[in-house]
Amino acid sequence: MTVFSPATDTARESRDARDSCPPLPVLGHDVRVPLVTGGEVGYAALDYAASAPALQRVWDDVAAYAPYYGSVHRGAGYLSQLSTDLFEQSRATVAAFLGCRPDDEVIFTRSTTDSLNLLAAVLPAGTQVFVFDSEHHASLLPWQRAEGAQVTWLTAPRTPEQAVAALDVALHGAPKGPKLVCVTGASNVTGEVWPVRKLAAAAHRHGARIVLDAAQLAPHQPVDIAALDVDWVAFSGHKLYAPFGSGVLAGRPDWLRDAEPYLAGGGASRTVARRTDGGLDVEWHTSVAARHEAGSPNVIGAYAIASACRALTEAGFDRLIARERQLLARLRAGLADIPQVRVLSLFGADSARVGVLSFVVDGWNSSHFAAALSAEYGIGVRDGLFCAHPLVRTLLGGEPDEPGACGAPDAAPGERSLNAIRVSFGAGTPDEHITRFVSAVTTLVRDGAQWNYRTENGRCVPSRD
Repeated sequence: MTVFSPATDTARESRDARDSCPPLPVLGHDVRVPLVTGGEVGYAALDYAASAPALQRVWDDVAAYAPYYGSVHRGAGYLSQLSTDLFEQSRATVAAFLGCRPDDEVIFTRSTTDSLNLLAAVLPAGTQVFVFDSEHHASLLPWQRAEGAQVTWLTAPRTPEQAVAALDVALHGAPKGPKLVCVTGASNVTGEVWPVRKLAAAAHRHGARIVLDAAQLAPHQPVDIAALDVDWVAFSGHKLYAPFGSGVLAGRPDWLRDAEPYLAGGGASRTVARRTDGGLDVEWHTSVAARHEAGSPNVIGAYAIASACRALTEAGFDRLIARERQLLARLRAGLADIPQVRVLSLFGADSARVGVLSFVVDGWNSSHFAAALSAEYGIGVRDGLFCAHPLVRTLLGGEPDEPGACGAPDAAPGERSLNAIRVSFGAGTPDEHITRFVSAVTTLVRDGAQWNYRTENGRCVPSRD
């Protein structure tokens, strides 16, 4: 059966974007929001690290497919067969995007969190897991629930070289048996890029495997499983401009094939029969994808991820990276001119980063500052501990509470902040959004907020008066 073809007009637009590399078209680029001070302004979405806006290309491809939607792997009808072909072709597209090896498997999940919980569920008995405490909770927490796993928490390193050395020492002293290292590709707090290739080499020297949390790396830079020599990669569609509730786990098949299904249900089972004693005999699928994709899969979510993979590839990562570096340089230079702003970093100012940056402002509670950016300037950022509590607490130098909101007073000059502010951007960010953000931060620090704020349902919001 012929696989459904993406919309040709959006493909042409992507090629045009590649030639000049303006911001890639995204949904919401023309949304206007009200200001508490009166009037309205175009919304500056600078929270890509949480969820990036959908690429217009992705939306158009999904809309073109939607009338042909059908349940996969189940039906004899034309739409079911077409959807099955589309689903499996999406799997192949993702495999190519990730540079998968010939025997690697691609499993569609709900998110990075779901992917890493799936891997935790299939660990061989007695697996020793090594993870830095600077990880996002999605790659920090699942291993504690893995039956029989022994987790070693490594202290957040202060340089890339220290990360490799610490892992090497920890693995050298580990007893024999299956071992797994989990590491981020780029921090969701600082945006700093981790030395994944060197960490993979250290892991493999000691007979360990390594899984890469690429949630923040894949939207900004190419992720090549074979070139990085990692065993698995996990990422989320909603970070990759395809926010439809799907994720990916890709990599080695053996641990996945040897384990019980992640979910028990239709699709994971080949045959089910009643026994004479009243129980059930179940034969599970030997296909790795089928074994761990029980239930009716999110076809539209998988297709959206594949569409985003095609769009980023066609736009050209070299051009996207060059433009992002220009925006990042402008952002960092602008914040450096404001003495009250302190940018958070593990590896230092010269470390490689993607378009993610967190900071605190002397004399401000971060939730109050973020609320003022939104209400008075139409700029959306994030405040808090960013689901990376140990890391942010390390960077802030204490044990703050989350979220702090504006029920907590603004910090006095010289006092530590209760939480941090994160600004993040990507392929759809116009230059003007970075310029407006720096200008707004400068004005807020110099002149203060123009409105009063209060805490409502745990959030800092403008007062009604």
